[in-house]
Formats: sequence, C-alpha cells, structure tokens
Amino acid sequence: MDKSLSELYRRELYRALLQPQTPLSAGTPPPRPATLSGLMSPAPAPGIGSLWSVGMLANPPHPVGILSALARSPEPPRANTLLGLSLFAPPAPAATLAAALASRPRPPQWVAVRPRFTEFHKNLALTPLQFADGMKKRAGVVSCLNNAYYGTSSEPDNSFFVGSWAKNTATRPPRDVDVYFLLPPHVYNRFQQRLWNKQSALLQEVREQLAATYPDTDMRGDSQVVVVKFGTYSVEVVPAFMLTTPGRYWICNTSDGGSYKETAPWAEVDALQAADTANAGNLRPLIRMLKAWQAWCLVDVKSFHLELLAAEFIAQSPWSLKDFFYFDWITRDFFAFLCRRANGYVVVPGTGEVMALGDAWLSRAQSAHQRATKACEYERDNLIETAGDEWQKIFGPNVPRSV
Repeated sequence: MDKSLSELYRRELYRALLQPQTPLSAGTPPPRPATLSGLMSPAPAPGIGSLWSVGMLANPPHPVGILSALARSPEPPRANTLLGLSLFAPPAPAATLAAALASRPRPPQWVAVRPRFTEFHKNLALTPLQFADGMKKRAGVVSCLNNAYYGTSSEPDNSFFVGSWAKNTATRPPRDVDVYFLLPPHVYNRFQQRLWNKQSALLQEVREQLAATYPDTDMRGDSQVVVVKFGTYSVEVVPAFMLTTPGRYWICNTSDGGSYKETAPWAEVDALQAADTANAGNLRPLIRMLKAWQAWCLVDVKSFHLELLAAEFIAQSPWSLKDFFYFDWITRDFFAFLCRRANGYVVVPGTGEVMALGDAWLSRAQSAHQRATKACEYERDNLIETAGDEWQKIFGPNVPRSV
C-alpha cells in the first residue's frame, strides 16, 4: 500500500477515535468522501472493514469489531476501507474504541495537533479590550472628519470598516484599523479644479483636518490613505467617493501624477465569506495563522495577497472540510502551494484587478515549508515539544510549544 495512503488511513482512524461523528442509519451505504476522491481507488474492493461491502449488509459490523480485526491484520486496508469509520452505527464509546486501538502495535498518533492548533487560533483573537480600543479609535477619527465635512459629530456615519476588521481576520497583537470615509460630492468637484495631483492634495487636506484634532499624533498621507498613529493602533483612513454603481467607490492613487482607483470592498468581503463557508470555516483561521507567520518572520508580502492565496489554496485542499486535527497538514501544504506561486498574480474580487505577487517572500516561504514538514513528522510521532519548537520558528510564541 502507498505510504501516504497508509498514513492517511491511520490518521482517519485516530480522528474517528478522538471525535466520533454522527452515524448513518444501519444498512445505509455511506457516500464516498468528495474531498478524498483523488486519493481513493476507482472501484471499491471487498476486505475487512470496507465501507462499501459492509454498507450493503443489513446489520453492519460494529466499529470495535473492525478495529479488532484490523489489529490482527499485518497490513492496513486499502484507502477506501476505513475512511469515515465513524459513519457506522451505533457509535462506540470512546473508551471502548481506545481499548480496541490499544491492542494495535502502533500507539495513537498526532495527539497534540488538534489541541495545539485550537489553542494557537484562540491566542490570535483580539481580546475584548483590544476590540473596544480599535472601535474607539475609529469612532474618534470618523467624528473628527464628519465635523469637518458634514457639520456633525457622528462617530459611525459616512464610514465603514474595510480590510481585516471588515473580513473578521484581525489578529493580535493589534495592527491597524482600516476605514473608508465617504466624502461629499462637492469635495470631489472642488478638487477637480486643481491642475496637478488632485489626489495628493486631497489626502493632505484630510490629514490637516485630523491634525487639528490630534495635534500630538504622528500622521501622514501615503498613496491611498491617511495614517493616524496612536499608541496602540494605527487608523488608516481611506478617503473615498461613492459611485453610482452599488458597492463601488473611487479612492485616491497619488502615483504617476495622481488618479482615482475604483474599488469594490464589499465584493472582497463577500468572496471571503463564501470561501470560508464552503470550506467548513477553515479559511479565516488559516488567514490568521498566516498573518502570524508574516509578522513573526517579517515576510515581505501583503496581507491582502495572503488572503486571496489562502482562499485559492483551501478550495483545492483535500483537508478543506476537516477540523484543527488536520491543520498541521493544511499549513504545510499551503507553504508548498505558496512557493509555487512566486512571480505569479492574484485577481481582486469585484474589480478583476490583477496584482503581481513578486518573489521577495519566497525564501521565507521555502523555510516555512521545510520547518512545517519537519513539524508534521514530529506531530505524527507524538514528539510534542520538538514539533512545537518547529511551529514556533514559523508562527512565533502564540502557537504553544506543548499541550
């Protein structure tokens, strides 16, 4: 049997033990797992524990009986024999399954993966205080601009989150808060009277309005945004004009003499949400972990590019519908996928803009893949702290060394 399929068989065995799933009714042949179809043989073969042969029986054998038979078998079954073991009815108590597994010469493997990556993901979430602080910073900046351009002190009006705060992919330690502020049409008309780089002049005006309220705060106009640097957060304000097409906006681009760039931020949010939903909620955790790698290893790649690449990767991953028990393989495989995308491009949802990826990050991605490959081997063999050392080289201290 192919080594990779043998390992996959064992992994599914222990996943079934550690987290049994709801069984099908007796006598119902379970469907082939779609995400593993590329790994399974074209036609089912009879054998011990085969899902297809026993599924045709009126009273399928109990999982413990299958495990006991497998324990006596010198070779693991083919890939299509035990995947989805927990689909049998009725489910066995975990203690009984553990007893059956105890008779096998190979002990349970990957025991630390699920708790390690579960804890890692928890450690990346913003704390309630960090969330409240970000909301407060945004409210103050928006209130200042509303007073300058609309004559009100409203904190939420004429603005909305974009970036990680809109997509629910923000991580700790806190980075920045990205906000669109919608300027009234007469401001656009006023700046159209200028002869040179209207967009640069517009950013400088917005900066000056904010400086009047925050005189001791460092801020700058930068390409498309005005950055307001607070002690805990930087608020990146994107001055924007609403277009007649729903969900479309013009934002400033100060490069090459200045121009307006059309954006569709809600299309980006919708695309990420759809991809996350289609892949069992695994996209957002993966993105947060990749941001931890980006920050810890000082990777010269944009967070937005990582989001788009992660969505593309997870859609074709055979583990996309699994849980944290498979996140060692998911992260390892992403880094391999990323290495193959050097000097490629991504396409922005909504606008279809093509963005070059370059390769300034390639050596960091190659190193991460090598370390993740080692960590996966250590996880398989339950070398928990040794695996943790490798993961921390990739992701930093937020991923626990031991669990």
